[in-house]
Amino acid sequence: MSSEVLILNLDYEPLNVASLPRAFRLVLGGKAEILAEGAPIRSASRSWTAPSVVRLRHRVRRPRPRAKLSRKEIFARDKHSCQYCGRSGVSLTIDHVVPKSRGGDSWSWENLVTACMACNHRKGDRLPEAAGLQLRRRPYEPRCDVYAIFLPYLRHDAYSAWRDFLFIGEGVIASGA
Repeated sequence: MSSEVLILNLDYEPLNVASLPRAFRLVLGGKAEILAEGAPIRSASRSWTAPSVVRLRHRVRRPRPRAKLSRKEIFARDKHSCQYCGRSGVSLTIDHVVPKSRGGDSWSWENLVTACMACNHRKGDRLPEAAGLQLRRRPYEPRCDVYAIFLPYLRHDAYSAWRDFLFIGEGVIASGA
């Protein structure tokens, strides 16, 4: 019981990915209905149909999902290239645009950029302008949408039933957009 299940809101809006035991509890508790079935689960005396996609029986209001702030996500947002000189394929680090010692946020999307070791060393504990550097692109918080959340699952055949509910075409899945 280690596979995941797509959870849809009452209006078929994708909400989350839950574990199979959690989805079973939702279905057996009458809080959700099965829309797509997965592989059967058998015990010594009984067999159940495992859900692959479930829809909640009541609408859940939720805030807009936000991208997780991590080194990996910062590198991905900046396309694995230095935001000062544009080089890629070199040893990259994370740089605080406004250094922490000068009152900059220590961990925010708008204050962190990808930088090569040379530019990060050159900038040091100064503002980019004082070090003679200019950002190629202003840092921003990336959008977190259906593609970002669910696309990694759709690359696996085990989750092919999800495609009908996420409205993501085969071309997007193949390209990894």
